Amino acid sequence: MSLTRNEFLKVVGVSAAATLTSVTGFSVEAKNNDQPKIVSTLKLGLASYTLREFSLEDVIKISKRLGLNSIALKSMHMPLESSAEEIKSMADKIKSAGLTLYGAGVIYMKTAQEVESAFSYAAHAGLEMIVGVPNHELLPLVNEHVKKSDIKLAIHNHGPGDDLYPSPSDVYAKIKDLDKRIGLCIDIGHVKRIGQDPVAMIEKYKDRLYDMHMKDVNKAEADGTSVEIGRGIIDIPGVIKTLKKINYQGTVAFEYEKDGEDPVAGLAESVGYVRGIIKMA
Repeated sequence: MSLTRNEFLKVVGVSAAATLTSVTGFSVEAKNNDQPKIVSTLKLGLASYTLREFSLEDVIKISKRLGLNSIALKSMHMPLESSAEEIKSMADKIKSAGLTLYGAGVIYMKTAQEVESAFSYAAHAGLEMIVGVPNHELLPLVNEHVKKSDIKLAIHNHGPGDDLYPSPSDVYAKIKDLDKRIGLCIDIGHVKRIGQDPVAMIEKYKDRLYDMHMKDVNKAEADGTSVEIGRGIIDIPGVIKTLKKINYQGTVAFEYEKDGEDPVAGLAESVGYVRGIIKMA
């Protein structure tokens, strides 16, 4: 596939930036108000850490504007320490807006109490999945909670510097004999930063792939940083083709980590690029 990034955006039929009209203080003019039509069974969503400097209300508005209809909330948008009533109220805001709150995370579990709290939190919110990082010694306890609650756990790899799960392979080695509802959230940026191939990891662990973080990075080294999708070095067409090939049923969750205080234009560009790839794949 030899199209340029701009050509991919043209395939979508609108500029990615056109989706930003009237989004909470952002004033990029759109040519029309129609959402781009996604010709794919892939579900595009948002890891809300992308909008970490924004309120829950802004997360909802921006997600709707960009057509990212499935959301996993980070704790700044639905605090872990909230009461059951508060958690339900925040979850209901997402659902009443016509969006799907499928998960939450990344949630770290370093003690037995944090495992208990994470599953209680997920149950109060009505989540189908926790995106989490449990300490290795807590995996038997996590396994019991998954069986009891029927809530999936997708363990997230964090690349260089992560002592627990640097690679999807490290995740799989720890969970392969556990309940099948314990699987992986493959972060393709961290996979690339550790010098591995995201496409190969998706293919290899397809049977336990329950979530993924869609992003791009500028180099395959520990100090690689996030860039707009299509401007980096990850084989995004290969990722999309492989997700389609394996009939991936989870969410393609955008986690755009660049420009924390002003991420919407870069996020919109990234979404537009991926939609163009989906149309061509």
